[in-house]
Amino acid sequence: MLDLDLLPGEYAVCRLPAGSTLPASLTAGPDDKSVISVTWGVDELSVICPNDRIPADAVADTAWRCLRVADLNLAMTGVLASLVGPLAEARVNIVTFSTYDTDYLLVPTVRLTEAVNTLTAAGHRIAS
Repeated sequence: MLDLDLLPGEYAVCRLPAGSTLPASLTAGPDDKSVISVTWGVDELSVICPNDRIPADAVADTAWRCLRVADLNLAMTGVLASLVGPLAEARVNIVTFSTYDTDYLLVPTVRLTEAVNTLTAAGHRIAS
């Protein structure tokens, strides 16, 4: 059983051309509580960010909600599998990303209730 936090607001999955510099809208100050993931790939610069931080020239898929796994550590196994498996069975599409401290899961806003119900039925707890 995992504890998840539903983060406020909607998120976007964005794509910028390969070699792009990090847009100023994605820089953070010391009091910034936003969750932003930036991945440089061979073919793209991929960004996951709150909808109000979408880079101006990005191709963006908006209207995602973000769930954060609470109290995760690197020794834990099967974390994503325990989330992804039930959602796949319920045919809820997802995007995941990880940091050193935790894992994040994006679900479409229009499927949030279904995703929460599915994860709860699988034994997870979700706080908003």
